Amino acid sequence: MSSEGFPAWSMVPFPALVLAIAVLPIVAPRAWERRSFQVLVIGLCAVPVIGLFVTTARLHDLAVATTSYLSFVATLGALYITSGGVHISGDIEAKPSTNVALLLVGSVLASLVGTTGASMLMIRPVLRTNRQRENRAHLVPFFILAVANAGGLLTPLGDPPLLVGYIGGVPFFWTLRLFPAWLLYVGSAAFGLYVADRRAYAREPAVALAKDRAEVEPIAVEGRRNVALMIAIVPAAMLPLGYREAAMVAIAIASLVLTPRAVHEANAFTFAPIIDVALIFAGLFASLGPIEAALATAAPSLPVQKSWQLFWASGLLSSVLDNAPTYTAFAALAKGLSAAGTNLVAGVTPIKLAAVSIGSVVMGATTYIGNGPNLMIKAIAERERFPTPSFFRYAIFAFAMMLPAHLITTIVFMILDR
Repeated sequence: MSSEGFPAWSMVPFPALVLAIAVLPIVAPRAWERRSFQVLVIGLCAVPVIGLFVTTARLHDLAVATTSYLSFVATLGALYITSGGVHISGDIEAKPSTNVALLLVGSVLASLVGTTGASMLMIRPVLRTNRQRENRAHLVPFFILAVANAGGLLTPLGDPPLLVGYIGGVPFFWTLRLFPAWLLYVGSAAFGLYVADRRAYAREPAVALAKDRAEVEPIAVEGRRNVALMIAIVPAAMLPLGYREAAMVAIAIASLVLTPRAVHEANAFTFAPIIDVALIFAGLFASLGPIEAALATAAPSLPVQKSWQLFWASGLLSSVLDNAPTYTAFAALAKGLSAAGTNLVAGVTPIKLAAVSIGSVVMGATTYIGNGPNLMIKAIAERERFPTPSFFRYAIFAFAMMLPAHLITTIVFMILDR
């Protein structure tokens, strides 16, 4: 999309909405919880840009944004609804090896059913397994690092930033090239959890360990039909435009019809989270066009030029803002920087696209507001009276824990992008 013809004011709504999404839930939580207030904020940002598209005869651009939005929401909705129809019960012995195994299973699932789906599937077994233990405050932070964020690196279904990229033209299987980064971040989180949990387990009172062993229950999976529906989402995602969205809607409807009410009740399933996502991304997709064009045009004159700079810039912003719109903005910047490149992927050189993808996904774990599942996990844990760190304590832990992997990634990008 050319930046010509866009007035200066049209660059404001997108960053304003991103900032509102990050700040209002913290400074005005009661107001933000009201759906009418969310619609008002989103409308104030999106409607002027939509009006600009209409009055300047940019109806094709508006149609592209609308199509992309509907594809995004249909896919994310299908993932959310099908994962909400599976309930994993049981209580296994809470040894360090058990917790590492649960984290690794969740990290693999994250790339198949999304970080939100995997988080909702796995967090309750983790909490239930460790409910008898006293030294357990470290478990939720490690779970957020791996399952709710880094685990989603391998497919577009894994995390919203990668889904946005897929809808924008990135081939479905291209993200499998990010496996070394997946292994680095998930592996470091698993190793860190094992070390921390061994120390914590050694301090557990004998009474707590005896109770843990006495209350063991076998793992059981309810809502198995949804497992088949979740698997069906992968081939459905590769269908042509139009057929893909219809298939996603059909899968979501089938899940709602086939899932027993008891399973939804056990998962405390509601439509509220996906409705919130649909509203927010309606505003983001609507207001993105002008800022995307401006970034692509101004890219050569901006200080962010190299892939390692894109990794850190997109990552740090994803730490405090929602990571999907951050990915979108920096992907547009990377496209502008790749204008003279060859072997482009969706208009971006592979090394720059990898940098934006990894930074946006993994650094979304740095704070509770960096990625949607982070806060959902924290809320579920607190309802179960499971200890979680404060906002700032978690941020310090997450950044320190990931810093070695960040430095390794930075060095690799500096070597590959000379």
